[in-house]
Amino acid sequence: MSVHFLHTSDWHLGQFFYNHSRHYEHEQFLAWLIQQIKEKQPHALLIAGDIFDVINPSSQAQKQLYQFLADAHDAAPQMQTLMIAGNHDSGYRIEQVEPLLEKYHAKAVGVIRWNDDKSLNTERLILPIYDAQKNIVAWCVALPFLRSAEITGLNDQTSTSQSAIEYLHRTLISEAQKRKTPEQALIVMSHAHMQGAETSDSERPIIIGNEEALSTALFDGAIDYVALGHLHKPQKVGQAHIRYSGSPIPLSFSEIHYKHQVVDVRIDPQNPEQPYTFDAIAIPRSINLIAIRGSLDEVFAQLQALPHGEIEEIEQREYVDIEYSTTQPPALNLRQQFEDALPKNRYRLVKISRQYLPNEQQQDQAFSISLEPPTPEKLFSSLWQKQGYDNDDSVLKDFMSLVEQAQHALDDETSA
Repeated sequence: MSVHFLHTSDWHLGQFFYNHSRHYEHEQFLAWLIQQIKEKQPHALLIAGDIFDVINPSSQAQKQLYQFLADAHDAAPQMQTLMIAGNHDSGYRIEQVEPLLEKYHAKAVGVIRWNDDKSLNTERLILPIYDAQKNIVAWCVALPFLRSAEITGLNDQTSTSQSAIEYLHRTLISEAQKRKTPEQALIVMSHAHMQGAETSDSERPIIIGNEEALSTALFDGAIDYVALGHLHKPQKVGQAHIRYSGSPIPLSFSEIHYKHQVVDVRIDPQNPEQPYTFDAIAIPRSINLIAIRGSLDEVFAQLQALPHGEIEEIEQREYVDIEYSTTQPPALNLRQQFEDALPKNRYRLVKISRQYLPNEQQQDQAFSISLEPPTPEKLFSSLWQKQGYDNDDSVLKDFMSLVEQAQHALDDETSA
């Protein structure tokens, strides 16, 4: 028996991008995914966490998910949808609507549960995948995002976060292997940061170095596929069958060049010559992200060269990020100048940043290093120049006057 499923993750429904709703972009992705499901008729759809962007998603975002589940069930009535909670999700929230999920052949695993004797409750974490005739074709170990407070201190094998993670994987994989037969596949779905994987800007606030990154050694050699979520770049980790599907839309400007995709997976455990095949299905991008870089003159030239043609709906307009370089203080109305240079009613200017370039005088100073302690006057002059301002004797005199007043006040306080 072979199993056929689609692997996706990190939808971040409800996300606001620089205060702009991504609802339209998510609608386009979900409509496209429904079409893929209708055409391919897989046994299962695996959603590997971060379904929502925040723990308390808006009613609009929740409606978007549940409408998708209803539409997916209509498109492929025999398909199961298995999803886990990511670090952006509330595990309890996604499990609360279990009766609704069952109606659409969907299952959500949000939290790790423990038995009264402090042993791991494996029943909700090992899920069967059926074919149209209700034969089990695979087993899926479903591991939501593992928070240290929820998995440590339960028994002797969970004294630390690392030992708890190892215990969870070892226990669940061992139990799943007991259930599977040779013709059934074994899948692990996990929302985690794996060692050696490439991250993006939008993930860095939740990733501290590599301390919490997991090793692929956790995954037993008998596992046929590891469906990962958490990192937004589609990639394999070490081996071809350990993969991040990545996010369906770019969640930051650092992800402009990501090849967003859904992974189409087919596994046949009884075919040793080709036990699995992977097909990365490219997701069409509904709204472009445009990064403009260069000097002010270069930026204005690039803005004016952008394609014209109005886009009536604001939420369908393209995003623009500008990073300009200059040695001079920017004009007070610089943003308005950028807006005026953009073709009308087609773009949304969401980010402006300045890259400082040292002037010639500062470049000369960069080659000489002084070991003398800096004086207040030198520190002020250095900071003043770094802001792009020229030295001004009157400003320096005002600053030194303030320093003198502060010194007098300090002397008076010391002598009192």
